[in-house]
Amino acid sequence: MIGPGNGVRVYLACGVTDMRKGITGLAAAADQVLRQDPCSRAVFAFRGRRGDRIKLLHWDGQGFCLYYKVLERGRFPWPSPADGVARLTSAQLAMLWEGIDWRRPAWTAAPLRAG
Repeated sequence: MIGPGNGVRVYLACGVTDMRKGITGLAAAADQVLRQDPCSRAVFAFRGRRGDRIKLLHWDGQGFCLYYKVLERGRFPWPSPADGVARLTSAQLAMLWEGIDWRRPAWTAAPLRAG
């Protein structure tokens, strides 16, 4: 994915977002619902009712970028609406974008302990 890079702040709008919203509507949601400046170079993530669609909104300094993904199978893992806003790392965002459950990543092999 062409994206904002490492070290970016990521905010998830917990619950359901109307996927008909475009850049203007999502920027307003970032401001009013998430209480964040949409032009802060953070990434704002929104998920639809069915859970198979996600939109990411990002200000790159010149304008807004809107990323939209629809999964063919499965659903994007998402916190409950009661959580309000969740904050992710850029690594967790990469897992989310791939449809991996970023809340419980599994090691392919257990890390070795030194000593």
